[in-house]
Amino acid sequence: MAGYSIEDVPRVELSDAERSSLVSQDEAQVALMAEAVIQVNERDEVLGSLSKLEAHRGPGAFHRAFSLLLFNSKGEMLLQRRSMDKVTFPGVWANACCSHPLHAEAELDEENAMGVKRAAVRKLEQELGIPPSQVSEDDMTFMTKMRYASRMNAEWIEREIDHILVMTADVELNPNPNEVAEVMWVDHEALEAMLIEERQPENAVAPWFRSIAARIMTKDWWRHHADSTKLAELADDKIHDMGDISHMLPGAEGADLLTSIMEVKPLIEARIESSLRASRHERLGNAMMHLIEGGGKRMRATLPWLIAKAVGEAHSGLLDIGAAIETVHNFTLVHDDIMDDDEVRRGRNAVHVEYGMPTAINAGDAMLAIAFERLVQAENLEPTDVAPLVNRIAWMVRRVSEGQQLDIEFEDRIGVSEDEYLEMIEGKTAVMFLICAEIGARISGADEETVQLMADWGKAVGLCFQLMDDIIDVLSDSETLGKPAGSDIAQGKRTLMVIHALRQPEGPVKDRLLAVLGKGEAVGQEALSDGLQALQELGSVKYAREMAEAFHTQAHACLDRIDDGPALVALRELTDFQLARLH
Repeated sequence: MAGYSIEDVPRVELSDAERSSLVSQDEAQVALMAEAVIQVNERDEVLGSLSKLEAHRGPGAFHRAFSLLLFNSKGEMLLQRRSMDKVTFPGVWANACCSHPLHAEAELDEENAMGVKRAAVRKLEQELGIPPSQVSEDDMTFMTKMRYASRMNAEWIEREIDHILVMTADVELNPNPNEVAEVMWVDHEALEAMLIEERQPENAVAPWFRSIAARIMTKDWWRHHADSTKLAELADDKIHDMGDISHMLPGAEGADLLTSIMEVKPLIEARIESSLRASRHERLGNAMMHLIEGGGKRMRATLPWLIAKAVGEAHSGLLDIGAAIETVHNFTLVHDDIMDDDEVRRGRNAVHVEYGMPTAINAGDAMLAIAFERLVQAENLEPTDVAPLVNRIAWMVRRVSEGQQLDIEFEDRIGVSEDEYLEMIEGKTAVMFLICAEIGARISGADEETVQLMADWGKAVGLCFQLMDDIIDVLSDSETLGKPAGSDIAQGKRTLMVIHALRQPEGPVKDRLLAVLGKGEAVGQEALSDGLQALQELGSVKYAREMAEAFHTQAHACLDRIDDGPALVALRELTDFQLARLH
């Protein structure tokens, strides 16, 4: 791989669809998108190879990268402005060379960071025209690693475990215009001034370089840039967690809800599985994993992360918190299915059907304990954060249980008021959204006003969500729901629609509803469908939908008070999610 040529490097064959998506891009840059980069997990452990395109498009994937800080003998650092031909982050100012080691034996070598150093030598020649005779891997000092994500727009993102290298050399530059628009040498003072300037998107400082310069490197790096022994003393073996730094790029555009969820969903699910599979009893572990393996949108799990991106600083501890909350949520579903005698969840057998009632109850109990274990082990939390966090999650679990108890009792009561119903769904559903949003804001460092604002948003979204969930149970088919359509009516659940319908004058339409309400398995599908139709004729579905839309409006009003940023795209779509399911 010495003497850089596109044909020399490992590649992944792009599909026709992938090539078609790049037709408007520069031809030379498109060729580079087929390079095989090194896919890694959050701990920088190699998972395999994937194309540069796959690593950077849509939700992207964590991959290994390097950032080389090149100084000259005068103590100046070389910066380059990326060519406008670049597919990702064109025109931004960054350190001398930032790119990727490739999935080849020489650049997979982790001994003394030799793989990333070899990649740096290769890219210095390809980007800046610096011949290998002027630089050497021996001239480079590995300093540390950082983990970050930074979205450019809805299509492109960087998600890297970045190995940071420092080197001092007086070099001859012959920049490749397809890679580099311009270069400049800056001293420490000039760089500091550059970091605080207001800059246009096409002339901005790259988010990853800003993170290195402002949050990792110190004055001692500048002072000892030419002393490899001193630099080695300043180095560490940490992976500094920068979280999502998309907000650092002026003009960055956020992705949709699904893409935003998919950025972190696999990371959260890996945390959940590692916790639940840790059980010494295989059957218990399988029972706990049963609903997790059945899928799910993971909206609650990803919500602390999504909120933090919108109002403060996101870090991996929020994924641990999300995993804990999702485990709690699935614990409630296991017990909810038992109490409601529902046999199907997410299109598969409920846990108590698949594993038996005793094991299902035991699995739910274990999941609750495991959720708190994950919570207190969350990364990047200050010790003072843990007790209040545990307290709020415990309060959430209690409120969910209270809401569930009201739901149970309402089935045997003819008279349930709207206020009682709203209290029930606030506990059963809305408090989980409220706590996810509140915790995400608080852990991100947001002020108290913003924390309360996001808690209010979460509550409004949760109330809208449950109201719409009740409506969807009436209007959707069994295949779409993953459980029998109309099961809430057959079980006699006092939804807002039923409460409204029972207030209506006596008559044949109301009688059709009463003929199936709470009759359980004794009701045939034809009769149940007729009862559901009666709900609509009584105006009860319309009434519930109008209330859902009122909470939907409240939620958007909360978001309107948040500073605009790329993360708001996903939060607004989440706010619209349940309403959109019926359009």
